[in-house]
Amino acid sequence: MVQAGGKASAGLKPNVAGLLCYLLLWVTGLEFLLVERKSRFVRFHAIQSIIVFGALSLAFLLLFWIPVVGWVFSWIIGALAITLWIVLMVRAYRGEKIRLPLAGKIAERHA
Repeated sequence: MVQAGGKASAGLKPNVAGLLCYLLLWVTGLEFLLVERKSRFVRFHAIQSIIVFGALSLAFLLLFWIPVVGWVFSWIIGALAITLWIVLMVRAYRGEKIRLPLAGKIAERHA
């Protein structure tokens, strides 16, 4: 199901801009949220990127400071983040909106 059409504010195709929202995790999501004005598709991916990878980054950093048990959980979170990162970039490039349970609802509402 392709939902990306037209042009994004940055002059990119929406599917490329959607992929780039995830490229540097929440950082590029924030950049595209600040720049994008036209495409709800790009804004959705930018907001979802900020929420998902911001939360995972914070959890990783907090857990990493707890010896042994925290290290194990931080590596699990890292593996989850890498998997989500790849899946979300590929799906955005295909022009799809994959709505993650909580972040997707928030992103859809604010896009």
